[in-house]
Amino acid sequence: MKNVLLIFLFLVFISNLSNAQLRPGYDKSEATELLKVNFRFADSTAWDSMPAPERFEFKYRSKTLGFDNKWDYWEDKAGVGVLSLRGTTGTFASWGANFYAGMVPAKGWIKISEKDTFYYELSKDPKALVHVGWTTALGCLWKDMDSLLFAQIDQGKKEFYITGHSQGGALAYLLTAHLLIMKENGIIPADVQFKTYCSAAPKPGNLYFAYYYEKMTQSGWAYNTVNSLDWVPESPFSVQTVNDFNKVSPFKDAKKAIKKLPFFPRLVVRHMYNKMDKPSKKTQRRFEKYLGQKLGKLMTKNLKGFEPPQLANSTAFTRCGNFIILYPDTEYYAKFPQDPKEIFMNHMLEPYLLLLEKLPK
Repeated sequence: MKNVLLIFLFLVFISNLSNAQLRPGYDKSEATELLKVNFRFADSTAWDSMPAPERFEFKYRSKTLGFDNKWDYWEDKAGVGVLSLRGTTGTFASWGANFYAGMVPAKGWIKISEKDTFYYELSKDPKALVHVGWTTALGCLWKDMDSLLFAQIDQGKKEFYITGHSQGGALAYLLTAHLLIMKENGIIPADVQFKTYCSAAPKPGNLYFAYYYEKMTQSGWAYNTVNSLDWVPESPFSVQTVNDFNKVSPFKDAKKAIKKLPFFPRLVVRHMYNKMDKPSKKTQRRFEKYLGQKLGKLMTKNLKGFEPPQLANSTAFTRCGNFIILYPDTEYYAKFPQDPKEIFMNHMLEPYLLLLEKLPK
């Protein structure tokens, strides 16, 4: 009887697997299709010149929110949903969100407006920090996304892609973390599955945010597709100081170790240490002042009632998650001759699609 029960449970498990649409691992066709979904945010007059998604059907578009942010909901015939986040637009608010590059703890709250406060948890690591501009932007979108997503889950939908290109990719990182932590906390049912495809996404937070994000997605559930000639994934500016290291390291208490040296070696090593340590801390403070505090004040003009949160004393941004690197070849350089004046030439749909086609299945 026991063996019969085990066989029955195994068959049920296999049946559930066969019905699942989402599977771990990078899928070139998924990445290509979702890239096309991302570029549907372009003006509709440009749609005829762009390849359209074939698998997914458009269902919903939010109004403009926050720092000129929008999100779309798409769905395929099997009921698999897509949460697609818009990238940077040409407005000051949108670019301001990018350059508003201070850091805040990955768990906290931001007062978005007089009536709306965004409570978020993007990591269980207390050392994790995230980009304040993009976290605020996610907060502006969240109430709208929250209602639609949970309505879909209540209807029995259990599989969702999360996707975004450029700034949209940064938001996709943060949204993925937010939703996976909600699963860990029991707010979202454990059998709901998310799979994330960012493309050209910049650095969303510090190393400890990256560590926990990678822990949650390391079984093949999240990727960032990057053209190696694209400058956007290299941003934002990052400065690492001794304060950004783990507590147990030779750098935290370097001054104490230097004091134990004999007199003359101590003078020499202390001089060398200060020459390396002070400039990095000074640069970090400048980035925090201009890209954090001052830009935060400017952003209040674009978001009525927004109160800039207290910033962490760090700007140690780092790349995050599993990367799929697209390397240009001779055909690429022939089609896209590198012109320093065309700063987005390696960032748009056509170059990404060309290189994606060259990936093995």
